[in-house]
Amino acid sequence: MYVILVYDVGEKRVSKILKLCRKYLNWIQNSVFEGEISKVQLKELILLCKKIINPDVDSVIIFANRDEKWLDKTIVGKERSSIDVFL
Repeated sequence: MYVILVYDVGEKRVSKILKLCRKYLNWIQNSVFEGEISKVQLKELILLCKKIINPDVDSVIIFANRDEKWLDKTIVGKERSSIDVFL
């Protein structure tokens, strides 16, 4: 499944969420990640996010789709991070 994740968390928790999301997805812009992830990995990511955030003030929003091909993506300006895979 293809996922876009955005977050808005308190300053004290930003580094923890950033580090967690980098384990599962590609960082494309401040507070924004995208990439292919399994359903099990997504559930795990959500559970770990819940352990880090303060639900009264923080938010993590996940947009999920079965496949990236169903998503039109337009970049205006400089792309923050390339998603190329190095071997």
